[in-house]
Amino acid sequence: MRVTNSATYRNYTSSVNDVHAQLNRSMNKISSGKQYENAAESPLSYYRGKRIDDQYQDALSKASLLTDVKNRIYQQELGARDIQKILADAKNKVQEARTGTTSDEALKTLQADLLQKEHQIIDDLNGQYENFYIYGGNDLSSTPFTLSADGSTLTYTHKFASHPDESLSIEMKLEYKGAAKDPPYQFNITSVKDSKGKSVVKDNQGNPITNPTPEQISKYGKTLLVEAMSEQGRVDIGYGDISSKNPQYTDKDLDIRDTLLDTYTGGFNLLTGISSDEVIARKNADPPANPAVEDYIMERLNKSPLALIGQASLAINNNLSGDAATINNEELHDILGQTIEDMTVTEHTVSTVYSDLGNKYKLLEDTDAKLKILQDSLTEQYKDILGADPYASVLEMYNNNYAYNAALRVGSQLMSSSLFDFMR
Repeated sequence: MRVTNSATYRNYTSSVNDVHAQLNRSMNKISSGKQYENAAESPLSYYRGKRIDDQYQDALSKASLLTDVKNRIYQQELGARDIQKILADAKNKVQEARTGTTSDEALKTLQADLLQKEHQIIDDLNGQYENFYIYGGNDLSSTPFTLSADGSTLTYTHKFASHPDESLSIEMKLEYKGAAKDPPYQFNITSVKDSKGKSVVKDNQGNPITNPTPEQISKYGKTLLVEAMSEQGRVDIGYGDISSKNPQYTDKDLDIRDTLLDTYTGGFNLLTGISSDEVIARKNADPPANPAVEDYIMERLNKSPLALIGQASLAINNNLSGDAATINNEELHDILGQTIEDMTVTEHTVSTVYSDLGNKYKLLEDTDAKLKILQDSLTEQYKDILGADPYASVLEMYNNNYAYNAALRVGSQLMSSSLFDFMR
């Protein structure tokens, strides 16, 4: 008789555990919304759902990344718009000074205002989003631009791929080349230094030059500018193809990653209106581009908003200085006239960059909307394949709970056996 009771208890315990497991599964079904817990219950449905889940997670990660990229490009767009407005305002004031009768005091006021506008442009170029500089390209840590108090010396600090261990500083001065030059004031690269202030110049073979000449400094500085302006930040956000090559194309040089959106716009790319794609194309042109990419960049930089406003400011200052470098009234009149013409063209160039950034932002917004639609669609597909009917799941849970409680009551009756049960 003892053996019979022991076997009954074992069978009872096993049955209660089964009922309890069913209750747990029904409760998990309600909390997770999943019809199946593992592949064995429905292999086809489970793995179809797994594929949909992977697609959903991919769309979710892209949407999360897209938010940061969209905000960064929006800040770039605002910076370009602000620089365009600064240039337009400067052009109007220079026009007033050139066409009207202006006293020395009025010219001093205008020169101070133009100088302030130069520093405003630098502030825009050093704009930040979260913890990185929006016009810093691949360098997220270095403050890109600084400008001397008189607006004549621009310093660009950047961590180049060719010098990955530290940031280098390229110093360039806006110098007067003569009223007949186009433009009269031009940037001249005067030094390339490391973080310790030591000159860093290399020859064409990459060998350091101990005592570089001004020409060698200028040449190497231009080479580094080309490198900085070639930097790109193409990101897979659900737009374009991330694969490096596409076998359906026969052109061995065709990189399909170029279809991805380039989210970087360097400060010099904005100032000159030259995109990274254009810099790379000119650098790799066969036959060589004319003018060469280095000269092309300097030509556009010398007619950038910063250079033109600086030119007007320095010309007025030189006109009022009374020293050997004095510019007479007639020369100042001619320089300001040429500056106004160049400002009109440059204003259009900055507007083009601003429009391009606006198009990128619109594309990101469209992609964001498509990703949200995709997430909703995948959610519905997932529910159709793996989703549990909430009403049926609740009813199943109550049935299993009732069965479990009933099993416990049966157990209480079994456990009530006393010593007298074994004496019969």
